[in-house]
Amino acid sequence: MSTAGKTSNVRSRGSAATPASFVRAICLAYTKYGVDPSAALQKAQIPPEALTEPAARVTSAQFEALSWIAMQELDDEALGWFSRKLPWGAYGMLCRASLTSPTLEVALRRWIRHHRILVDDIVLTLTTTNGVARLAVEERRDLGPFREFCLVTVLRYALGYACWLTDHRIRPTLAEFPYPAPDHRDVYPKLFAEDLRFEAAQAAIQFDAADLERPPRRDEQAIQKMLKRALPLTVLPYRRDQKLSTRVQQVMNLPNARLPAADDLADGFNISTRTLHRHLSKEGASLRALKKRAWIERAKTALSRTDQPVKRVAHLAGFQSEKSFSRAFKQATGETPRAFRRMARDGTPP
Repeated sequence: MSTAGKTSNVRSRGSAATPASFVRAICLAYTKYGVDPSAALQKAQIPPEALTEPAARVTSAQFEALSWIAMQELDDEALGWFSRKLPWGAYGMLCRASLTSPTLEVALRRWIRHHRILVDDIVLTLTTTNGVARLAVEERRDLGPFREFCLVTVLRYALGYACWLTDHRIRPTLAEFPYPAPDHRDVYPKLFAEDLRFEAAQAAIQFDAADLERPPRRDEQAIQKMLKRALPLTVLPYRRDQKLSTRVQQVMNLPNARLPAADDLADGFNISTRTLHRHLSKEGASLRALKKRAWIERAKTALSRTDQPVKRVAHLAGFQSEKSFSRAFKQATGETPRAFRRMARDGTPP
């Protein structure tokens, strides 16, 4: 998952909570590819003793810096876990492939399908039972000394992306791992859930299945920004965006008959209309684009939950004609309204 950022002064940023065993796992990747990790450790300002002290910890900033350096130097975003490399940009491709999904459930199923195209050493599955969603990892080969770091990171990748995509902190209710509790067991509740089970049949997390119905709230512009610093999604709890554009989009997505005008929005946020437009522009957004997205979201809901003709859906969504609606819908989602309806109803790709 592509990231970028300065690595200076990383030791002073945040408390040291990330187990050094994860650092040692990255060094194993360097060993696997015959590369000396010393320079990378120095750039990330990780002291040599972190590799020898069993209970050592590093900060999330140090770990992020080392991961970013290693993924690029080794050209492997999986950091040695699998029988083949996942070249730089692989996880970014997974993010983009799921971006236009109508719900989080469809997004995760696309993520799972495309992950299997990349590598089959592990296979992810998503199931729901009695209102509980379960994301599990099936191991298809021996992961050896990479096992813990691989399973933890894969689940954190998927969870972090799901939180970011929906702009909602999804809280796992249970996390299971197929190995004995490690010495750094105390970090697991921070990454997953208080309810932990080790020596389970496979690695998995469970969460409220209602979260699968949440719609994605991101676009291509947002994903470009996220991918520049994506690794914090894997090592820190997700915090909701507080951007004005996000709050405006939330208002736009309310099931009202009329989308609010700029003056109404500005009054609601206690700012001037000029300030509203200026702040949106700074965030790379515009009122017109946010309204268009709201129209599309209304159309998605109507297509997936009603049998109304496409022409009627277009009118209710705010478009002047079915033709202009179909063109805008395909541009936004990559699918025609009818193809989207088929997939939303039975999960069959168009």
